[in-house]
Amino acid sequence: MRLIAQGAEAKILLSNDFVIKDRIKKSYRIPELNEKIRKRRTKSEAKLLLKASEIISCPAPVTNDARERAITKLKIPFIKGKKLSEHLDKFPLTKQKQICKQIGESIAKLHKQDIIHGDLTTSNMILQEDKIFFIDFGLGYFNGKYEDKAVDIHLLKQALEAKHFKHWEALFNEFVKGYKKYSEAEKVFQRLKAVEKRGRYKH
Repeated sequence: MRLIAQGAEAKILLSNDFVIKDRIKKSYRIPELNEKIRKRRTKSEAKLLLKASEIISCPAPVTNDARERAITKLKIPFIKGKKLSEHLDKFPLTKQKQICKQIGESIAKLHKQDIIHGDLTTSNMILQEDKIFFIDFGLGYFNGKYEDKAVDIHLLKQALEAKHFKHWEALFNEFVKGYKKYSEAEKVFQRLKAVEKRGRYKH
């Protein structure tokens, strides 16, 4: 078992062909509360991943029984491919656009089912051949509000602008084309304008 990443919330370990996501204990919490929160968040993410995997390409967690679903570790198939944050800019612009349109189509399907990813950046997308897999739903949740869907898109837009700045506008436009397959897209984009306006006032 090898540590491949660590964030504020979890350690990510690679074991054979599986990723083990182990939520970190918080020393400032009392132990009983700590375990309760870790179990609840792990169970919530597992539920979200299972539902999302029925809609778009993302790894479904491996669960054997009810006891395993209640623990603080999440076992997920390892997706072999290219992380988009590192490889998107290396492709010809035509392919970059195709990829971003595909991202838009996938997020439209998620949002149609009221699934919010919560950390929508190219760091959480893996390209395997011509298929995009979405990973790390640790900040995700179920919500049907246009506001939450707009914030999801706002995060992606910021990620494109920061990480893929050379063609970010063209790439975001392709995302928009793909996302417009969602019947409520225009309402989400109207809300996105309000979200961006609030952001400008903060700076």
